[in-house]
Amino acid sequence: MPPLHSPHQRTLSSHSALQKTRPCRTGVSYGQPCDITGEIHTINAVDMCSVEDQGPEEREGTSRTHCSTCFHPCMRSHHPLLSNPTQLQRFKYALLCPPHGRVGKWLTGLLILCLVFGSLVSLLGDTALPGGNIFSLFILFLAAEAAGRVVEPLRLPPLLGMLVVGILLKSVPGINHVGKSINQEWSTALRNLALVIILLRAGLGLDPAALKQLSLMVVRLAFSPCVVETLVVAVVTHLLLGFPWLWGLMLGFVLGAVTPAVIVPCMLVLSQKGYGVDKGIPTLVIAASSVDDVLAISGFGVLMGITFAEGELWVVILKGPFEVVVGLIYGVVLGMLCWVLPVPSEHNAPLLRFVVLLTAGVVSLFGSPLIHLGGSGALGCLVMAFVAGFGWRKQGMTEENYVDKMLEHMWMFFQPFLFALIGAEIQVDKLEGSTIGYGLLTLFVGLVFRMVTSFLVVMGGELNMKERLFVAFAWLPKATVQAAIGSQALDYARKTNAGPEEERLGEQVLTIAVLSILLTAPVGAAAIMLTAPRLLGKSSQAKEGVGEMDEAAKEPPE
Repeated sequence: MPPLHSPHQRTLSSHSALQKTRPCRTGVSYGQPCDITGEIHTINAVDMCSVEDQGPEEREGTSRTHCSTCFHPCMRSHHPLLSNPTQLQRFKYALLCPPHGRVGKWLTGLLILCLVFGSLVSLLGDTALPGGNIFSLFILFLAAEAAGRVVEPLRLPPLLGMLVVGILLKSVPGINHVGKSINQEWSTALRNLALVIILLRAGLGLDPAALKQLSLMVVRLAFSPCVVETLVVAVVTHLLLGFPWLWGLMLGFVLGAVTPAVIVPCMLVLSQKGYGVDKGIPTLVIAASSVDDVLAISGFGVLMGITFAEGELWVVILKGPFEVVVGLIYGVVLGMLCWVLPVPSEHNAPLLRFVVLLTAGVVSLFGSPLIHLGGSGALGCLVMAFVAGFGWRKQGMTEENYVDKMLEHMWMFFQPFLFALIGAEIQVDKLEGSTIGYGLLTLFVGLVFRMVTSFLVVMGGELNMKERLFVAFAWLPKATVQAAIGSQALDYARKTNAGPEEERLGEQVLTIAVLSILLTAPVGAAAIMLTAPRLLGKSSQAKEGVGEMDEAAKEPPE
């Protein structure tokens, strides 16, 4: 007598028989129709096809289909973006997989940051962990870069955000341990490396042929306002802050330089829009700003060498001219050597030129204090880049070249370090009210004399009254040079143990330099962009282009 089975067992047996006679199609999910012996049957948990009775290919297809079903809601391929999506739909689409767009870029950046941090910890150990020097520099760089990107949409110079971040990381309780954990020698070295890049770019940017075409107006605009502001600042600080004359002149050269980091982008935008192009005003301002920086940096370096000179009076008097001669000789010799080495015909000559130029600049700036000729380092670096660029242009080098591009990439890396570390030198709780008040007054008086001088020195050419006034406004922004050399005197005083009085003067110079960046960089950038449409004429070609666009817009569509 056959054994009795319960209804549930008979049901399972019948399903097993059906699976053995004809298995279901692979890739069928619960609740979907399955064709068994010509009949449509709906599969539920009990009717699920037996995986054991499927072949390898069928099992693989089943697994792939199950995975596709699980990830279906978050896959971009199954949810295309509509033609006119709302903001919410755009946001949902941005989060779909695989990563893409801005989310993909942010995730890539996050992955790289994690890997870089892991590499630093693996290589350097405890110093890359929280509280260590490398970790603090890492956080400083990230915060400065982020702050620069935040203020950029506000049409403010990115360097302003970087500077403020440095001040906050040194002065705000709770996060000031980041600024205080940075090694002073590392900070000085990184800022000096940034100065080397600035000097090399400034030297290469000086084209003798272009300067010759712009006649003496470039020379007048580059030299006169800088010299006048230097002398005015020296007198004001001597009367108000009790600065020695040499320290006042040093501060004058620090404040006397304009910043290409603010001026050049603004001038390029105005050139694209056609403002002042007919009379070459953007070219005039850009060229003069480079020469202005050369004068300020060279004058500061020579004065610093004289200020910290030791020995008899005649030694101090002769040290300044001697350092100028040494810097000129070093720059000319190394620059001319770059004409023939590396060999121009080599396939990797551009890379070798960059390496030679960069290392020679490092030797000049870092090596000159070791032989007690610190004032010659910056001048030698500038002259070397200028002479090298002069020879390379004769050999066919264009404005778009490998050396300039590499220096630009390096500047993008060192710029956050430079401005954030300069800000980290400022401790708000230790600032003296007199230094801030008299420093602001010094800045105001110096800028007034600078603007008046700038307005007067461009007279005699083709510029009208409004255009001369615009040039005066364009000569306001200060940032790069002030950040690069503003702390040089303080660093040298600390390194040589010059004494508490010299360190106090160095701190005051640095404070006033930072104030000049905070005030003139945003105000100068705004003044350039707001006054240009009112004070400068628009080129005829730009007007014709705008007219054609307007006419095209008025034509009815076909």
